[in-house]
Order: sequence, then structure tokens, then C-alpha cells
Amino acid sequence: MSCCSHKQIQNGETNDALNEYRGWFTAASTGGLILGALAQFTSLLPGFLAVPFFIISYIGGGYFGIIETAKSLRSFQLNIDFLMIAAAAGAAFLGEWMEGAILLFLFSLSGTLESYALGKSRNAIKSLMELRPNEGLIRLPDGTETQVPVEEMKPGDIVIVKPGEYIPIDGKVIKGQSAVNQSAITGESIPVPKERGDTVFAATLNENGVIEIEVTKSVRDTTLAKIISLVETAQQNRAKTQHFLDSFEPRYAVTVVFSVLLLIFIPWLIMGHDFDSTFYRAITVLVVASPCALIISTPASIISAIANGARNGILFKGGAYVEQTVTIDTIAFDKTGTLTIGEPAVTDLIPAPDGTVYPNQVTELENRLLAIAAGCEQYSEHHLAGAILREAEQRGIAPADVENMKSTPGQGVRASMNGSSVAVGNLTMFNSQISNESWSDELLANAHELRKNGKTVIFVAQDQKPLGLIALADQIRPSAHEVISQLKNQGIQNIVMLTGDNIGVANAIAEQLDIDRVYADLLPEEKVEKLKELKKEGIVAMVGDGVNDAPALATSHLGIAMGAAGTDVALETADVVLMGDDLTKLPYLISLSRKARKVVWQNIIFSLGVIVMLLAGVFLIDLPLTLGVVGHEGSTLIVVLNGLRLLKRDRHSADRHQPKKPRPAETPATDRLTAKAAL
Repeated sequence: MSCCSHKQIQNGETNDALNEYRGWFTAASTGGLILGALAQFTSLLPGFLAVPFFIISYIGGGYFGIIETAKSLRSFQLNIDFLMIAAAAGAAFLGEWMEGAILLFLFSLSGTLESYALGKSRNAIKSLMELRPNEGLIRLPDGTETQVPVEEMKPGDIVIVKPGEYIPIDGKVIKGQSAVNQSAITGESIPVPKERGDTVFAATLNENGVIEIEVTKSVRDTTLAKIISLVETAQQNRAKTQHFLDSFEPRYAVTVVFSVLLLIFIPWLIMGHDFDSTFYRAITVLVVASPCALIISTPASIISAIANGARNGILFKGGAYVEQTVTIDTIAFDKTGTLTIGEPAVTDLIPAPDGTVYPNQVTELENRLLAIAAGCEQYSEHHLAGAILREAEQRGIAPADVENMKSTPGQGVRASMNGSSVAVGNLTMFNSQISNESWSDELLANAHELRKNGKTVIFVAQDQKPLGLIALADQIRPSAHEVISQLKNQGIQNIVMLTGDNIGVANAIAEQLDIDRVYADLLPEEKVEKLKELKKEGIVAMVGDGVNDAPALATSHLGIAMGAAGTDVALETADVVLMGDDLTKLPYLISLSRKARKVVWQNIIFSLGVIVMLLAGVFLIDLPLTLGVVGHEGSTLIVVLNGLRLLKRDRHSADRHQPKKPRPAETPATDRLTAKAAL
């Protein structure tokens, strides 16, 4: 194993050219070894050529190790490469040129294979660059079209993307409709519909329909470029286990060298043993005691986990956060835009009771109620107006033809319709401007019950007579309940909601999602204080939208920003970024991290076991140097391949039946904590 390859990879230096050079040096080592063996053991080549060929094998197999050893010695440190070079030199000193050549050949081969294997982790991310076309078709101001390199595209340019083409740069759709496969960026498994006003990302595939996009970012600022930069940085930001092993390496190397010197001089000088056999055993110990597999065990697994996550729309900002995710026992969610969609929608249409209403009249009355409300709200910029208009459009109801609209901020809208007056607004409006004597107790009771359930109630009236109520609410994400259920099955002990919304809305959503604790009416600074309190109880992850939750994300043990594709604040603040607007990535994030930790410890235990077994073989059965080399390098390759298994893990095919772990007793709804009560 070449530990130098491990260090170059973690420093971001491993590339195709280096791997190619490694291959050539390994080939030279192979050729020298074969020709030297032919010269030594056959008559095909003159015997005197054996040593020169073995020297060629030494140079090819030990080149990179010598470079790393020289760097370490300049800083007065010893590394594992030094142990390998010293062992080969010792074999040559004993005249065992072939065994030394075999050692360095396997040393070089292992390093080449390791470099190639770990390079696959980086290439899994860098291959995204290959998806982005080098040029795109833009429309010039004079109406002509021309192909332009993406590096020359600038914000404001109009790019035309045809069906089956990859989008070359980040932008906003200004014309056309299509479905875009953006799994490379967000990890979403199905194409996403795109129309005017929607954001698109570089390296995503336009599946059908011609679209025109307006460039919003230069090529170096695209989401794709940030993802690649973030992942490369993450591979350099090492896990805690890896930090320990890296600091352990030089101390261990010194210990091995000192022990080998004792194994040489004590039996030879004090006990009178034969020098050659004593030195041979010491050199074998030098080889088998080298913890190459142990040192590579963590980066091989962590880098693979980082690459796997990135392919599935989960970005770790460092190996430390892969390990940190495993320790989480409490997850705090922001409500709006995280557990909910973040946009209000019409949930109830309740016509006013007006004598006997037959069943076939209900839809007609609801449609009339909605048409009048849509007519009054069609030019409003209020977020509730948009929800009413969307509901009318979905039902195929045209807004009523109204005029003389007058808006009262904080209350509602009044207008004229066919000679009558109509009004749409909240209870404040009707209490202050319209006689409420005709509002029945039943209708008011309905309004009270709707508000109690966390819904916003809109009153609709005509000529100061009630037409009915329209209730609106932010919609819970369809996947939210299943996600929280999976998290609890994974052993997350506390699910918490932190929201600035009122306690009625918060409790209603928490009841539906089986959330353990609720803290409502929170200002951003109060969310931070609440997180500090939660951190005293356990290891806390905060899940938010990455923009207005930035302080909370930074305060938690692990900040997770979701739905953050293209959001600079999320990429800068959070420790983990879920690129797609998809809550289902959260259980996979935990599952992947736990799998990575499991593989890391598998590798550590295996590599330590191999070292102990080989050392026992040296002292108990006089294990030959050749077998020690094979066992040592073979264990390193097995560790690397085991770590690379994480690259093949896929959140869409992973086992969704998580092992259930015992949880504390459920917190009764009556005992749920509210922010103001708890504060």
C-alpha cells in the first residue's frame, strides 16, 4: 500500500495524470521483477543481469515512497512509506533482491489500485462536469442565434435549450415548458416540470420541449461549480477518526523502527544469534507491522460516503459531519418550508346556512363563494389571494366580474358586483365595517373551530349578508409524516418543532405528524436560545430552509439545510445541505452515515487483526517475508474495496425497513411544550 497516495488524495492532488504515472512506474517494477527472475532462475537471460533488473524494479516500485519518505524526513518525522523502503533495502542488504523487488512491486501495485479506487470517489463528483456542455446556443440582441462557450456566457444572456440537451448554465425559464431531469444536482428521482419563472441548473437534462432561459450566474458561480468545490473541500476536511489515525501514524512508525532495531541487536549482539536470520526476521516484522490498511481504513470509507451523498443530493461539508450525523439523538425542524410546503392553500369552503340546502346545491354554493372571493382578490398581491386564485383555477371557476375594488390593509377587499356590494376579508373587517348581526352562531362557531385547528379564515359577504367562509392553511409536506416515522424507527429520541408561527397552528401540525415537542411564537434569536437548551439534553441537528434559519443552523451540533439548491447562504452556513426540496433525504442521510461508520470500524478491526495475525506468524512459524508482503498488501486492498462499497449504495434502492429501536414513552399532547410557556 502506498500511503503517499492516501495523502495526495486527501489534499486534492490525485488526478488522472498522476494515476497514469503510477501505472507506468508499476509497469516498470513489474517488468524489472519478471526479467530479474528470468535471469536468476532460467538460462533465457544472463545471470549477471538479475540484479540490474531487480534494481529497475526497486526504482519503479519505490519511487513515490521515496519521495514521501524524503518529505517526512525533512520535517523530522517517520511515515509508513519509510518502513516499506527500509524493508526493501534490508532485503537487498541480505542479498534477497527478489523478495525486496516483490515487496516494492506489491507496494506500487497496491498504491496504484488504491489511487484508482479512491479516485473513483472524486470522479463520481467531477463527472458532473462532463454532463455540462462546453457551449450553448444563445440568441443575440439582433435576433440571430449562435453557439457560444459557456465561459463567455454572462447574466442576462438568452440561452435556447432543445429537447435531449443538457442545460449549460444556471438560469431562469423565460419561455417554453419542459420536464428537466435534475437528479445530478438535487438527487430527485423523477423529472421536474419547468415553466416560465422556474429556475434551472447547469448539467441538468432538458427532456422534452424547447425552453429559453435567461442566464442568472456566471459559469464559476453556478450551483454545479459550488457543489464540486464543496465536495472537494469536504474530502480535505477529515473525520475525527482519520485525524487520530494520521497523528498516530508517525508515532507508530517510530515505535516500529525502534522495535525492529531491538529485534536485530538484542538477539545478534547479546544472545549470539546468526545475523542474517535475525535481520531477516526483523525485516519481516518491519513489513507486517506497518499499519497501512489501518491508516487508509477511514478515508476510503468517508470519501466514498461523501461521494455517495453528493450523487443523491446530500452534500457533507466535511468528513467530520459524516461521523457527527451518527451521534444525533434530537432533530429540531423549522416548520414553514421544511415540514410544510410554505405556501397556503384553500382547505375548506363553508357556505352560509340559508334555509334548507339540498346536497346537489352544495357544490354550486361553494363555487359561487369561491368565484366572488377570486374576483375580489384577482389583482391583490397578498399571499392568501394567490391561494384563492389557484383553487379557483384548479376547479375551473372564473373569477366574478367585480369593479370599484378598495383594499383595506390588514383587513380585506370591498368591491361592487352587478349593482351589489361584496366583501372578502378577515373578522376584523367585518366587525369594523359590516354589521355582523346576520352572521349566525353556527357560522361563527365554524370559524372559531377552523382557527383553533391552525387555519386562516376568510369571510365572504354580499350586501352585508354572509355568503360563507374560506379556510386556508399551509400544507404539510406529503412525505413529512412518513419521514418522521422513519426517523423514530431509526432511534431518534426527540423530534422537535421550532416555529415563529402561533401555537394553534404549530400544535395542529405537530399533532398530525406525531412531533414530541413544540416551541412556537419564536423570533430568530429565541430559536437560537431554545437550541442551546436542547443541546444540554443531547446531540441536536437543526433542519431548516438555509436562509432565515441560518443562526439556528450555525448554533446546532449539526446544521442541515434542505431545499437549498442554488442558495448561497445554505452552502455557507449548514454542515450538511440537502440540495432538493425533498424531506425523504433525511432518513437516508442518517442511514448512510451509520453505514459509513460501520464500514470504518469493520476496516479498523480487520486491519488490526491482520497485523496481529502476521506478527504472530513471524514469531511462531517463521513467516517468510514474501507471505508477509502478500498478507500486508492484500489487507490494504481489501480495506479500500470495502470502503468503496459505499459508492454503490443508493437511497432509492436502499433497505427502507429500518431496524426499530426502543423509544421513550410518547409525550402526551397535553404535555407538549410551547415557546412562551417554556421560556
